[in-house]
Amino acid sequence: MRAPDMPGLAVLRYRAADYQVIRPGRFVICAVSGVEIPLGELAYWSEARQEAYRSAVEATKALAGV
Repeated sequence: MRAPDMPGLAVLRYRAADYQVIRPGRFVICAVSGVEIPLGELAYWSEARQEAYRSAVEATKALAGV
């Protein structure tokens, strides 16, 4: 697991259609794979779980509990 104070790590609040930047940064961490997701590429997240996902594959896995 990565440290929350990792340089470049953004902190976001995920909303239904967008997200709010709480702490600016260059990337977030995928909740399933653990890989860095550049903010410019972030397209999948869960408002309910407050998690980011690298792609639809990881989002589906998270929602299915796999």
